[in-house]
Formats: sequence, C-alpha cells, structure tokens
Amino acid sequence: QQSGRKYNLFLKRRLRIDKRHQSKDSIFFRDGVRRIDFVLSYVDDLNKECEKKLERRKEFESNLQKAGLELETEDKKESEDGKIFFVKIHAPWEVLITYAEVLNIKVPIKENDIPSMVENPLDCVLSPLRLPEKVMHPEPDYFTAPFSKDKQELYLINDENTFFSPSMRNRIVNYILTRCPYGTEEGKKKFGIKRLLNNGTYTAAYPLHDCQYWKKASDPNCDSERYTLYMEWARFLRFYKEQPLDLIRKYYGEKIGIYFAWLGFYTEMLFLAAVVGLICFLYGLFTMDENMSSKEICDPGIGGEIIMCPLCDRECEYWRLNTTCESSQYSHLFDNVATLFFAIFMGIWVTLFLEFWKRRQARLKYEWDLVDFEEEQQQLQLRPEYEAKCTQKKRNPVTQEMEPYLPLTSQAVRFCISGATVLFWVSLIIASMIAVIVYRLAVYAAFASLMENTQTLQPISGLLTPQLATSVTASCLNFVIIMILNFFYERIAIWITDMEIPRTHMEYENRLTMKMFLFQFVNYYSSCFYVAFFKGKFVGYPGAYTYMFNRWRNEECDPAGCLIELTTQLTIVMAGKQIWGNIQEAIVPWICNWWGRRKARNNPENLYSRWEQDHDLQTFGALGLFYEYLEMVIQFGFITLFVASFPLAPLLALMNNILEIRVDSWKLTTQYRRPVAAKAHSIGVWQEILNGMAILSVVTNAFIVAFTSDMIPRLVYYYAYYENEDSPMSGYINNSLSVFLISDFPERNEPKENPENFVICRYRDYRYPPDHERKYLHTMQFWHILAAKLAFIIIMEHVVFIVKFFVAWMIPDVPADVKAKIKREKYLTQKILHEYELEKLKERLCQGDKRATEKEFIATEGRMELSRAM
Repeated sequence: QQSGRKYNLFLKRRLRIDKRHQSKDSIFFRDGVRRIDFVLSYVDDLNKECEKKLERRKEFESNLQKAGLELETEDKKESEDGKIFFVKIHAPWEVLITYAEVLNIKVPIKENDIPSMVENPLDCVLSPLRLPEKVMHPEPDYFTAPFSKDKQELYLINDENTFFSPSMRNRIVNYILTRCPYGTEEGKKKFGIKRLLNNGTYTAAYPLHDCQYWKKASDPNCDSERYTLYMEWARFLRFYKEQPLDLIRKYYGEKIGIYFAWLGFYTEMLFLAAVVGLICFLYGLFTMDENMSSKEICDPGIGGEIIMCPLCDRECEYWRLNTTCESSQYSHLFDNVATLFFAIFMGIWVTLFLEFWKRRQARLKYEWDLVDFEEEQQQLQLRPEYEAKCTQKKRNPVTQEMEPYLPLTSQAVRFCISGATVLFWVSLIIASMIAVIVYRLAVYAAFASLMENTQTLQPISGLLTPQLATSVTASCLNFVIIMILNFFYERIAIWITDMEIPRTHMEYENRLTMKMFLFQFVNYYSSCFYVAFFKGKFVGYPGAYTYMFNRWRNEECDPAGCLIELTTQLTIVMAGKQIWGNIQEAIVPWICNWWGRRKARNNPENLYSRWEQDHDLQTFGALGLFYEYLEMVIQFGFITLFVASFPLAPLLALMNNILEIRVDSWKLTTQYRRPVAAKAHSIGVWQEILNGMAILSVVTNAFIVAFTSDMIPRLVYYYAYYENEDSPMSGYINNSLSVFLISDFPERNEPKENPENFVICRYRDYRYPPDHERKYLHTMQFWHILAAKLAFIIIMEHVVFIVKFFVAWMIPDVPADVKAKIKREKYLTQKILHEYELEKLKERLCQGDKRATEKEFIATEGRMELSRAM
C-alpha cells in the first residue's frame, strides 16, 4: 500500500513536469511576459471561519483587479504540500505610471554629464578592496525628475517592462495592498493586507527574489541581482571588500541601503579607534613591570607584611596584601596614563564619526535621488491601523477633508497605561540589578571561605581572587537576566505601542524606538554603572561599615582599584551580547529554513517554484531594521560610555562588525524573503540617540577616570605627598591604606579567628590612625584628592566639549562638491522641463490651439530665463 502511494505520487509529479514546460523557478506569469510583482498565499482550511475568509479574499482580490492589478492563482494541487494557494500579482504599465506619480517616484530624464570626482591617488593601493565597476554601479547615473503621466515622452523610457525597477514595482504594489478595502464588518470599513494577514485570511504577502542565490536565473530577462549580491557581498570571504551600496539600494530599497552604508562607515571609523585602543593596551602591557604600585603589592617585604582587614563579617579572615599581586598587575593594563589619553581621544573620535557620517549621508542623498525626498509624503501618511481603529472623524484644517482621529481622553488613558507599563519594566530591571548586587554581597563570603580552605585552588588563588570570582559569576548571571528580560520586553513594547495607536508610520517607529532604547539602556548599562560609580564608594570603614537593607555589607574595591572589575563586567556583557546576537541572527533562521525545506530541497526545479521557495524563507518584517540599529547603537554605547575602562572595546566591536556586515547580508540574501522596498534619506531618530550618547560619554568617561580608576590619587601622591624624591611613587601603597585597631572591631564585624594575634589591620581609605585625636576621620589628603577629582572632571569635560564643538563647527554637514552638484542638477532638470513645456506650447500654437496664448508662451520663456539666472 505504501509503495502504491509512492508510485501515485511519482506519476502525479511526472504529469506536472510534462504538463508545464516553463520552469517554475521563473518570476513571470504563465505567459512568460508579465512579471510577478507580489505574491499572496493562503490555506483553504475547513474550519468555521473558512467561509468568512473566502468572502474577504474574493472581495479583496476583486478590488485589487478594479485597481488595475492583474492576478493569477496557482491551485493548491500545484504546491509542494498540496495545501497552499498562491495568488501572483502583476502591476501593468498604467497602474505603475499612475502610482509612480502618486508616490512622487523620481525617474531618469537625462544621463548625468557632471564630471566624476578627481581620482584618489590611493586607488591603486586600495584596488584589492574594490569590487568590479559593474557591481558597484549597476546603472548609469541619471538626472531625475518626479514622474508625471502627462510628460511620458520626456523620460528615458526604452522599455516599459524594465523602466521601473523590481523594487519600485513591489513598493507600488505594496502601497495598493495596504489600502485596498475588503468589505465592511461590524459597521466598520475594513481594508489592508496587514489586517488580512493578522486574521489569517492570507498566510503571507511578499515580493519575489529574482533568482536562487547560488546560481543565476535561467531566464535571460532576469538580472540575477540576488546571485551577484551573494557572490560579491554576502559571503564572509569577501569581508575585506567594499559594499556594493548602489546594488543593495537597487535591490532592497533606500531604507536598507542606508543601514548598510551607516554600518559600513561605522566599521571603517572603528578601525582608527581600535588601532589607538590597541596601542594604549600595549603601552599598559609593556609598562606592567615598571608599575610601582603592583611592585610594592607583590613585594614580600611590603605587600607581604601588610595585613588587610577582612572583606566580610565573621566568616572572612585577615589576609596579606600580596595575595592580590596578579590582579594588581593586570589592573595596570587598563589603569594607566594611556587610559586618560584614550578617554579624551574617544570623546573627539565620536564627534568625528558623527560629523563625517552627516557628510557621507549627504552624498548618498544626492547619489540616490533623495535630496527633495519629502518624508512627510511617505512617512506622515496615516497608518491603515489608525484609520481602521479610529471611528470618529474631524476636518483636517490643511486639506479640509474629513479624517479619522483619536479623542484626547482616549489618548490620555492609553498614554497613562503605556507609561505605567514602561515604568514597571524599568523598575523590574532595577530590581533585578539590586538582586544581582545582593547576590554579589551574599556569595562573596562563601567564595572567600572556599578559596582559603580548598587546597586545589591554591595554585590559582593569586589570579582568581574572591573579588574576581564574585565579579565574573555576577556578570554572567546579570547577562542571563538581561537576555530573559529583553525577550519579554520586546513583545511588551510592541504591544503597548500598538495600543497607543500612533497616527503615522514615523510616529509609530519613533515611539517604539524610544521605548526599546530606554529599556535596553537601563537593561544593558545598569550593571556597568553600578560597578563604575557605586561599588566601593559607600563602604564606610572597619567598625562602621554601611549595609544594604541593614543585612549585607557593601562591597569593597580591590586594593588595585575597581577598574579591573568594570573591565570584566564590560567584556562579559559586550562579548556575550555580540555572540548571542550573531547566533540569533544567523543560526536560528538557517535552522528554521532547513527544517521547513528539508523535503522540498530534493525536488526538481519544475516542482519547487520560485514563490514556494520564497514562501519557505523567514520574514524580515517591518521591524527587521529596527532591531539591527538597536543592536549597533547598544554596542556604540559600550565603546563610548565605558571605553576608559577597556581600550580594547573598539577592537572587539570592529571584529564583531566585520562579521555583522556579512552575517546581515548573508541572512538577508539567503534566509529571508525579499523585503518590500522603502525610502529613507537618513538613519532617522537613531541620529539623535547617537548624538545624546556621544555627549553622555564625555561625562561618564571623565567620572570613570576620576572615581573608578586610581589615576588621580596616584597623581596627587606623585606631586604633593611623595616621600622619596628619587622614586616619587614609592610608598604609595602604604600611604593609600589606613590603619585600624583590631580591638575596636564590634562583635558583628570581628572575624571568628585571629590565629596570628594581629593587633592592627589596613583598609583602603584616607583616615586618621587610632592614636590620632581625630581618630578614623578623613585626612586632608582625602579632601585634596576629592578636589583634584572634581577639578579633573570639570577640566576634562570642558576641554573635550570645546574640541568637539569646534570640530563640529569646522566640518560642514554637506560637502562643497555635493552642494555644487545638487545646484547643477536642479538647474539642468528645470531647464529640461521648461524646454519640454516650451516645445509643447510651440506645437499647440502651430496646430492653432487657441488656449496656447502668446502670454503663456512668454511666461514659459521667462521661467527658463529665471532658472538660468538662479
């Protein structure tokens, strides 16, 4: 019986292959002429909703045809699993030119005659990084003008089938699909493909890739741009090559093109920061043996003789300072003079990055015909969801048309719910951070006791101190909590943004961006802020320690400073996020696609059609780019806000981004359906977020150098409190540790055992000794150091801000040659349009058209003269 079933299936497939001569990998209708611009899919299920869905589909498809679109349906018998119907959509010429005018799409009117830029003398050196000219510039450069149906002969229309690129075509069809009605339900007019996807009427809606990514299309009418992108851009072995931005823009649209342009530029700028950071790290490495502080800590005659007070109550014992020898040496790698230089350098670097990106963006706006792009026309259109959910209407004071609106009371209620939800989740993050701090305080004593009493850990006890063990485990725990909270909040943020019913697409994206960024900012950076600015700052002193919740004693910093712990925290969270992000972005979609296509992959091309292949891919989604930007902006925060603690952060980011570009391009080209093309002339609200983080980074790095690193206390000692003129830093460790009389310990703090009968112990602070009249109060040196720290913060901030604003003022946002080209193109475009109008008027006058008066003729000539003068 089973073999008979297999034989019937074989006959069925054989009949289908014989029946259809045209390859189903084609992107054309059955006639081989009309291009498939969009595909809808649905399953004809047998539940009680089936009839309602059928009615919706009939009405929707009927209205699409009334709008001028042509449809062709593939029966479910023709599909691989025998369950899915595919509706192929083609936009004929009349529809394209109508909506090209509506969407203000710019099309070629004349080939660009402006000479190209002067050749770069480094071109021969950079030639290994270049891609072939045909890949970099797939089309000639044209002067363009907004399309008008009445002036078709003005445009360079060589072939109506290829005049509008596939990305333009799918953008036009998507515009129609999002606004096409499908009936009235519950007294409300329903429309838009998104609602039909949400209620299950259709299962998917997507434009087609032009070919398989691993081979060119067999049809000569296909450009096989997907194959070119895969071979020249999406393979990791091409990581050193430039990106074919014009081809990316042509295939995916400007919005995706501008993201990859920004990511590529950010990665290029990171190269400079990574080199300088590596030099600063190497400086710390080569001067490690010269560091007087770690020498004194490691010296058995100095550090070995200094008895330190216990780091926790009762359970912890007295310990010798030289047990932290290795950690103090490694701390010097990141806590040295180069740290200060690098913090100042990164404050200037971030300004250069943002200013040069503005120039790069301005050049792309010109090259991609986005100079006159009216964002209001595209982004400020009402969202179909807003039109559907808002039943009340009022007159628009500008257009004088009736438009839906959300009453103020409803808006206020929705904003209150939204604000309360965001506040709750931010509070949840802060609560989880406090829980991690409590974990650190609670397990420190356990680690200290374990390491002192376990012989197997003795060989690594110098490197793996209780502080470091606590810090590493707490950082890992914190990272896991971050990922869990992140998973849930992403869904909450989308839900509450939908609940607010934003009026426009731009408003929706901006609201979601601010919610997500606020949450991610607190989620990812709170633990780093704690280590940098709170840990070890409110400890008290032996006999008068401060406690959290009156139970857990606050953590102390290592005698070598807290900077090494901040470095550990930053490395684990930053590296962990990047590794997890790449796994999510690359491996998860690949596994999903492999699982979904494990049977179909073995079928002949005749049976596994282009629309089925794309249907089995993952959906990029409207928020696909949003998550990519968010990931990179969070990384940007790591390498700017806390870079003074870890000069290698830009190098880590650089290596990640080289991989990120290829992972993003690979998944977009091979694992995802083709996204609907969309326009964008900038990175949007992310630019303002980056500017804000750049300003905040100057403040955070100044505070890290002043309060987290040990640089200012060392400098104060070097210039004001040194004891040996020949070696000013000798004696610093002894000077930085205060003396405590063990007999002054209250019972709560005193260790259970004191086998060697120590009389005094030392702790990290600047306080008077027990025999002084101002016993255990702060010394003048403490106040001198505090004044020096505050003075340093003020001076560093002002110096960096002055340099930043001067650099920003010096670098114009738009390059001079781009300004000239924009003016030249505007002039030539106006001239061509006016000459065209003049010729048409002449024709009408010759034909005796009474409406073409002499005054109209003179006015047209006058406009041409004015254009020349301008």
